[in-house]
Amino acid sequence: MIVDCAIYRDGRRTEGPADFSDALDEARAEGHSFLWIGLHEPTEKEFELVTSEFGLHPLAVEDALKAHQRPKLEVYEDSLFVVLKPVTYDDDADTVTTSELMLFLGDSFVVTVRHGEGSPLAEVRHRLEQEPEVLRHGPAAVLYAVSDAIVDQYIDVATELQADLEELETEVFAPVGKDSKNTASRIYAFKRQVMEFRRASGPLTEPMARLTGAGVPFVPEPSRPFFRDVSDHLTRANEYVDGLDRLLTDILSAHLAQVGVQQNDDMRKISAWAAMAAVPTMIAGIYGMNFHDMPELRQPWGYPAAVVLMAGLVFWLHRYFKRRGWL
Repeated sequence: MIVDCAIYRDGRRTEGPADFSDALDEARAEGHSFLWIGLHEPTEKEFELVTSEFGLHPLAVEDALKAHQRPKLEVYEDSLFVVLKPVTYDDDADTVTTSELMLFLGDSFVVTVRHGEGSPLAEVRHRLEQEPEVLRHGPAAVLYAVSDAIVDQYIDVATELQADLEELETEVFAPVGKDSKNTASRIYAFKRQVMEFRRASGPLTEPMARLTGAGVPFVPEPSRPFFRDVSDHLTRANEYVDGLDRLLTDILSAHLAQVGVQQNDDMRKISAWAAMAAVPTMIAGIYGMNFHDMPELRQPWGYPAAVVLMAGLVFWLHRYFKRRGWL
């Protein structure tokens, strides 16, 4: 559905005609104005009117309707099509959620199509309307402001992930307990969230690099330094994500090594107790063979001597394993 529609004249918002065609003709005739239409999860029928009035390319329209696109920049004859993926992080559930935001830029118009609930588009529009000097740059100003807000969102989410990762790191290097299996599951789950984040931020590098150079229509030369600033922030966000991914791999390896060491220590303890149990079992087995001609069998001190021998050997083995660190 159409969320918002307005003409921006010299950086100031004015309500445009209800008919898209009249509004677009009016904006183009004035020269310093442009039309901004915002849609949220439009159906094919709802989008047909916008497509016909603005001459949008059918391939871009298909991508905008179906969503599930990777971040990209595509240049068509009469418009520029950009796909961005905002991200949000639920600290309670430890989940990264991505949504999608598509922008069509053309001669005196911007059409934004939003899928999901994580887009900062409403905040961006409100902030831009407080900065008419930015809106005077036309549709490219909208693309810059939206891109900048989404990339700043990446940095905020990366910072939250870093804080949670430090907590997870503290938990991993704590003494291994009954919840060690749950810790491994948390590491894997965290790694999946970082991977989801990378799918949103990583592919955006190439489109931002193109916007900083020449040859992209509907992006005037004075706008390129602003996109270079967004590209720098995106590089910083991607470095955050790469660092998180490497650290998670190291934490997982350290956790598995810690579990292996603990298991080896448990096996040594089990082996030590088994060795101590084997000695009295062996002696009792020998004296339980019921031969008549066995030494000490008919001596009154035979039984206590066997018990003392078993206790002494077990005590010696216990001291020996204790000194070796097995117990």
